[in-house]
Amino acid sequence: MTLTLELAQDLAGQCLSRAHELKLKPLTVAVLDASGQLKVLLRQDGTSLLRPDIAQGKARGAIGMGLGSRALFQRAQEQPYFIQAMNSIAGGSLVPVPGGVLIKKEDVIIGAIGITGDSSDNDEACAIHAIEKLGLVADPG
Repeated sequence: MTLTLELAQDLAGQCLSRAHELKLKPLTVAVLDASGQLKVLLRQDGTSLLRPDIAQGKARGAIGMGLGSRALFQRAQEQPYFIQAMNSIAGGSLVPVPGGVLIKKEDVIIGAIGITGDSSDNDEACAIHAIEKLGLVADPG
């Protein structure tokens, strides 16, 4: 299974619907395919300038390392030198905080969602909700 544009749009929309239900701050949602390429980027009104880069960095880190960004966050606390090295290799685009969630179908990574704008835990919760609502497996790390 591949991450189609239609599926990516549906995932992003589900993320924003959940954010609305929870009354969260304005979010930016990035959906990347398994190769780390951007499929969809949605920004709610009122988001700040760097939010698209942050959302993509959360998702890109998850894809690049094969781990949800919560696991990358824990790794950054335990081995900051390792995450700094990986971020250097990634050209500074890796954002190791919760909110980057791998999208899996039958144990195969088909993409990732990166969300930013509210607390990292709330960002992650919206991604997990969207992925699971569409019958896929969410791996936050």
